[in-house]
Amino acid sequence: MPELPEVETIARGVDAHVRGDRIDGVWLGSHREPFKTPPARMAKGLEGRTILGVRRAGKHIVCDLGPDPAGALKASERNPGAQWIVHLGMTGRLLVTRPDGPVVPHTHARLTLVSGRELRFVDARRFGRLEFRDLRKSERFAAPGAEPLAIEAEEFAARFRRRRLAIKAALLNQSLLSGVGNIYADEALFRAKIRPTRRAGGLTKAELERLRRALREVLQQAIRRGGSSVSSYVDADGERGFFQLQHRVYQRTGEPCLVCGTAIRRVVVAGRSTHYCPHCQR
Repeated sequence: MPELPEVETIARGVDAHVRGDRIDGVWLGSHREPFKTPPARMAKGLEGRTILGVRRAGKHIVCDLGPDPAGALKASERNPGAQWIVHLGMTGRLLVTRPDGPVVPHTHARLTLVSGRELRFVDARRFGRLEFRDLRKSERFAAPGAEPLAIEAEEFAARFRRRRLAIKAALLNQSLLSGVGNIYADEALFRAKIRPTRRAGGLTKAELERLRRALREVLQQAIRRGGSSVSSYVDADGERGFFQLQHRVYQRTGEPCLVCGTAIRRVVVAGRSTHYCPHCQR
């Protein structure tokens, strides 16, 4: 599943291509799984809207849209616009392409833009989700947890204090931190020299601060390298990321630690494969 760096990379790429563009037409597929909003209502809501910007919120991509051009308002009324919210699931892709480009299998949405481009959502496994929110009737979308790139030391420590679950499981809890997934939890814990099975509430303040800084650092590095392409992930232009070349523990079971030479081990924490160095991480 794409994690924070991959979703951030896609959101930035889409934003660079479509900011200020207008949705001229909408085609939505027949499979019901991707649609949190009924397709007919989504298509009607999207058509004619201007894309004000595209950004990441947790593991979601949020397209902020202008007011409905067909919605007549009284002078006293304010139209706050709308949002199109994309969750990529396990294999989802959000691509900007030309309308005459080949339509690949498992394409579930095609938004034709006035500029001549198309914004397409493709998802082979159909775990991704698409949602439309008219902000006159619904609240703005917000990620459930804190933003890992912005959280300050005191708040970070408070979120893990007295928690009995393993620190790896706590990092994956989206109500605590939004956007952190398996890859970057493993990589941050290695850089912070903390074993993933340790109880979150048992970490010292200094260890938690080391982890906060390591997490922010690894996420920023991954964003600069376009994310990790360990499966089907590609950016908005269909290009693979390069941060997988910088992984120090993730999916390196049995290989020597790049710091001490000890074989990397794999265990299961919170149902997820977890990779660590038994010598460097205590």
